[in-house]
Amino acid sequence: MDIIFYHPTFDTTWWSNALEKALPQAKVREWKAGDNDPADYALVWHPPVEMLEGRKLKAVFALGAGVDSILSKLKAHPNMLAHSVPLFRLEDTGMGLQMQEYAVSQVLHWFRRFDDYQAQKAQIRWQPLPEYTREEFTIGIMGAGVLGAKVAESLQAWGFPLRCWSRSRKSWSGVESFAGTAELGAFLNETRVLINLLPNTAETVGIINGELLNQLQDGAYLLNLARGVHVNEDDLLTALNNQKLKGAMLDVFSHEPLPADSPLWKHPRVAMTPHIAAVTRPAEAVEYISRTILDLEKGEVVSGQVDRERGY
Repeated sequence: MDIIFYHPTFDTTWWSNALEKALPQAKVREWKAGDNDPADYALVWHPPVEMLEGRKLKAVFALGAGVDSILSKLKAHPNMLAHSVPLFRLEDTGMGLQMQEYAVSQVLHWFRRFDDYQAQKAQIRWQPLPEYTREEFTIGIMGAGVLGAKVAESLQAWGFPLRCWSRSRKSWSGVESFAGTAELGAFLNETRVLINLLPNTAETVGIINGELLNQLQDGAYLLNLARGVHVNEDDLLTALNNQKLKGAMLDVFSHEPLPADSPLWKHPRVAMTPHIAAVTRPAEAVEYISRTILDLEKGEVVSGQVDRERGY
């Protein structure tokens, strides 16, 4: 079994050794320009077109939860990857726990009004503030995939009213489910904290815009853990400046790194991190990929395959 590997920043030697240990029958090599030798599987992140084009592969594994770069290149280069070749993404592999940590810590930060106390600190002001109640702190999760389910599960222990919105209705215990465009307004109307975990598709680009934000409760919060292209940043700034939104925590941006002249850097009610909410954990990823390859070799049904039409 031959596996080709490409990632612009990962330690290829570590990955090759780990994969060959998990799959003793495999030979793993780093793909480099000009390598047209046969391969059975490809493990990639932002792969060059020439790496995959024309190859007869059994499967391709994206080394992250998103497959945006591959699908966007496929639109421009339809022959890059035959439709018969299954494309897989990392569904969890340690990312679910990271998303849980991030979401819970930020929701509690807002709920306990630590943002307000930090603002008072800057004013050298000592003033206890009225507490929020859980009943008025409804959390709405946009995107009900694997990571959305993990985040909802972690927030249930804190007693907040929970709801989710997705293309199809979910049956999660303790979570009110909304589905489709027709129910988006009802989902937004009672939401105080909006957590975005949507996939990146043509339908979701720019979905968090002024029209959507205006349907949230006054003084709402936005937590974006999905993709920067989901958010119209000008509309976000407008909603913050007119106090429709009280705060935003952003891990992703439409352009990364965020340009130095972006007003988001200096906005007093915007907090941010540099796309680190959930990163690929190598050991967990190797375990998932090796197990999936073994199951594919046996002809068994596996999870994690991307529907190219839906985009996730």
